[in-house]
Amino acid sequence: MEQKLRVGILGATGMVGQRFISLLEDHPWFEVVTVAASPRSAGKTYEEAVGDRWKMEMPMPEKVKSLTVLNVNEVEAVASTVDFVFSAVDMTKEEIRAIEEEYAKTETPVVSNNSAHRWTPDVPMVVPEINSDHFEVIESQRKRLGTTRGFIAVKPNCSIQSYAPCLAAWKEFGPTEVAATTYQAISGAGKTFKDWPEMEGNVIPYIGGEEEKSEQEPLRVLGSVKDGQIVKAELPKITCQCIRVPVLNGHTAAVFINFEKKPAKEQLIEKLVNYRGFPQEADLPSAPKQFIRYLDEENRPQVTLDVDFEKGMGISIGRLREDTMFDYKFIGLSHNTVRGAAGGAVLCAEALTAKGYIKAK
Repeated sequence: MEQKLRVGILGATGMVGQRFISLLEDHPWFEVVTVAASPRSAGKTYEEAVGDRWKMEMPMPEKVKSLTVLNVNEVEAVASTVDFVFSAVDMTKEEIRAIEEEYAKTETPVVSNNSAHRWTPDVPMVVPEINSDHFEVIESQRKRLGTTRGFIAVKPNCSIQSYAPCLAAWKEFGPTEVAATTYQAISGAGKTFKDWPEMEGNVIPYIGGEEEKSEQEPLRVLGSVKDGQIVKAELPKITCQCIRVPVLNGHTAAVFINFEKKPAKEQLIEKLVNYRGFPQEADLPSAPKQFIRYLDEENRPQVTLDVDFEKGMGISIGRLREDTMFDYKFIGLSHNTVRGAAGGAVLCAEALTAKGYIKAK
């Protein structure tokens, strides 16, 4: 790419916004030129606005420290400075839906980490390796919004990334039923142990709204485009429990699965390790070389050993074995704030750029 696209980050001071900042440092296609946040942060430098709340392991990039934070509600002013935006705003769902559409109507593409538009029928919700073909509904969305280049695209919930890719890889075997329990890191709530000391040595068996997302969102990802809308898949039927555990980064899933066709274990593993999608075919900058890997060791995947596989963009699967009630069971692991949040959104933006949906203004 001859000239980098100008990027804005909405909600830049929060944890996901910070992850965007970190991931986009030295990105070959994108350059962060604008940071926007709530009115209380507006007018400060990014370094001043974040203060001691920088949550990333890497230092704050020098390039963004002196950027003046804009008021995210001043849509025209923010949009005039960028080619597209990433959205990680902390608002109510109604407010998020409204403000993301406002940005899209300024002819500014919005790639969102938020859940507000995940069930808007003409908004694609994409894991790029699985369903990048869903981007074609953008044409219908633009007609609804009255735009020529503006649109909204979203990525799905972080908790499904550790098992939904398997369902895509095993599609030909006809998954019919899935029972999953996800053990979710505290960074999924935007927290560190410093912020949430009561999570040390603790388990909380409830995360608001998470189980519904975990049961339904994979079906939309596995669905199809019909008449300018996404129609969710009918199978597999999914039931899920979501538990908060004392881990900083990394969502682990314990999954049981039934198939219409009974595959051999070797067939299932072969489909996992050879699964590729558009990001690998197009050699996108953030694409993992290997999307899904299988680990033979009985005690893998583990968060401490495996969460950073492919710089946090790969999925690790292990302990695949036959079950006494279901056909098979397995363990999955994904990085919730990289693949499951900002990194997944960056990969979506790269796919949208490669397919011609995002261009310089």
